[in-house]
Amino acid sequence: MGDNMMLNNNIKYCREELEMTQEELGYVFGVTGATVSGWENNNDTMPLPKMVKFANMYHYSLDYITGLSRKNDYSAIKKPNKEDVGAKLKSIRKQLGLTQKQIADECMITQQSYSLYENGKTLVTSLVLYTICYNHKLSIDKLLK
Repeated sequence: MGDNMMLNNNIKYCREELEMTQEELGYVFGVTGATVSGWENNNDTMPLPKMVKFANMYHYSLDYITGLSRKNDYSAIKKPNKEDVGAKLKSIRKQLGLTQKQIADECMITQQSYSLYENGKTLVTSLVLYTICYNHKLSIDKLLK
């Protein structure tokens, strides 16, 4: 992914609102405080399963965590299943009238990588999902429901 499309995330804000340190949040997810710092500073992206766990544990919407929405409209999100998410990505792409190559290009990944997501072989990354939702004004929360 290029530097021009990074999550406009609220992870740091949410963590501070919970009065947790980076180390404490890292402990919850089995990572270091430095990893949490990377998520907060967009040096790395929180993996989608961890982001869903964070959302459900602390009652934040994914759209709010990622900065797609300024409003926290939390409702529980099921654990992402790569086959279900892939089928939804494929359906959305077809509704938008786009090819896999077009979506892959806007996400700055290969068509082969995107195909693995759509075909349920690999779970889509948080950043690719964010990019698609940001570019097409979609909701991550609704996509994962």
